[in-house]
This record gives sequence, C-alpha cells and structure tokens, in this order.
Amino acid sequence: MKINIKKLLKKILIFALVMYAAVILINQQKQLNTYKDNIAMTEEEIKEANEHKDSLIALKESTSSLEYIEKIAREKLNMYKPNEKVYIDVGN
Repeated sequence: MKINIKKLLKKILIFALVMYAAVILINQQKQLNTYKDNIAMTEEEIKEANEHKDSLIALKESTSSLEYIEKIAREKLNMYKPNEKVYIDVGN
C-alpha cells in the first residue's frame, strides 16, 4: 500500500509541477505580447516624431530664404518695398 501512495504522490507532484510550469509559460507569453505591443507603439511614435522633425527641418530651411522673409514681412508686418503701391479692396 505504501508503494501505491508513493507513486500517487509522485504523480500528483509531477502533475502539479507541469501545471505550475504551464501557468508560468502562459503568463510569460502574455507579458511578451504586451511588450511587443509596447514596442510597436513606441516605434510608431518614433516614426511620427521623425516625420515631424523632418518637417521642422524643412520649415527651418525655408525660413531663411528671401521669398519666405518677404512673404512674412508683407503678410504679418504689413511691410512693403520702397515706391511700391498698395491697394486695399474695400468691397465686401
């Protein structure tokens, strides 16, 4: 009878260890999936930030051009070239 109890205890112990390992593996897989999702989101944020950076670099380069400076001077500062006539539309 002792032999059967020992075998039963060994089987129960092995079963418990297998179940424990299965639970651990499932939890680790969930964590890995979460990490992969976080990596994908972070890579997307990096991509968007790089695109924004590129657009800012392009804007910076265009702001030093004479055309841009003249456009801003006319539109925002109401500045005009000497001897230039300015017409204002008062209709509508």
